[in-house]
Amino acid sequence: MFFFDPMYLCFMIPALALMGFASWYVRHAYNKWSQVRATSGLTGHQAAQRLISTGNLYGVQVQGTAGQLSDHYDPRNKTLFLSEGVAHSPSVAAVAISAHELGHALQDAEDYFPMRIRSMLVPAVNIGSNLGWILIMIGLVLRMTEVAWIGVAVFAAGALFALATLPVEFNASARAKQLLYETGIIQTEEERRGVNQVLNAAALTYVAGLITAVLQLLYYVFLVGGIGRRRD
Repeated sequence: MFFFDPMYLCFMIPALALMGFASWYVRHAYNKWSQVRATSGLTGHQAAQRLISTGNLYGVQVQGTAGQLSDHYDPRNKTLFLSEGVAHSPSVAAVAISAHELGHALQDAEDYFPMRIRSMLVPAVNIGSNLGWILIMIGLVLRMTEVAWIGVAVFAAGALFALATLPVEFNASARAKQLLYETGIIQTEEERRGVNQVLNAAALTYVAGLITAVLQLLYYVFLVGGIGRRRD
């Protein structure tokens, strides 16, 4: 069966290794800089409130959320969700993460085009992640190459979403750094290094996600293409 195809590991082991390193690096950077107090003394929640005021984002609300590193901005209800470790900590890591999520709020307020594209892809990804795999399986089992290729095309939405995510996340981090420096929430060179490390580590996870999605897609292309060649 194709679930146990050794070729799958050939495609995915590099991606899994990169994902594992990215996950470790994020936690390493977060743990390190969550122990370093920001000179401003502001917690993640307080930093968010200051940046909301600075950016005239008065419709944006700040709420807590469960989990660690579960911080996110929801454009549907204009709410910034901060985990407890970020909301109540006056650390460099906390203000960096808070400012990054406020960067998304600024993108939303400006109708940032890459963010709009990513949002438009969400329904296709939700459908494609399940339907694409099903069509690929049907095509492989029944030797219906055309159906399998349709599944590959549908499944490709995930890779497109991962690609569309990169400019959104990189831009949010760039905005975060600028906001933190301009407002004085971050002041010293050490704090700047900390912000850079935390946000660069987070960015690596999105790069790893894209590589994983592309390699998985390439595996399905290889698999379906192999069946097509055998039929010929």
